[in-house]
Amino acid sequence: MHPLAQPAGRRPAAWTEPRLGAAQLPCVSDPELFFSEEAEEILAAKAQCARCPVRLTCLNGALQRREPWGVWGGELFHRGVIIAEKRPRGRPRKAAAAA
Repeated sequence: MHPLAQPAGRRPAAWTEPRLGAAQLPCVSDPELFFSEEAEEILAAKAQCARCPVRLTCLNGALQRREPWGVWGGELFHRGVIIAEKRPRGRPRKAAAAA
């Protein structure tokens, strides 16, 4: 279950502090962006995380939970580990494979 879908009592305290407000968190306004398959959208999600006041809390939580996929705390996760970029589906292009 995505943490934002959890009842407020189960969310990390930093996400529910009144001084922050959920509306200030970029992942609340467009959560689908953080689980996109498109490289451009993944970069956009990472850029939004860079400005987030709870970025480190989010990243640490994702590492502890070994999140299976998505952008968490400005990092891209795949199978519970941080990866640099998402490889497109299908076989690599011949030009890329020859390089």
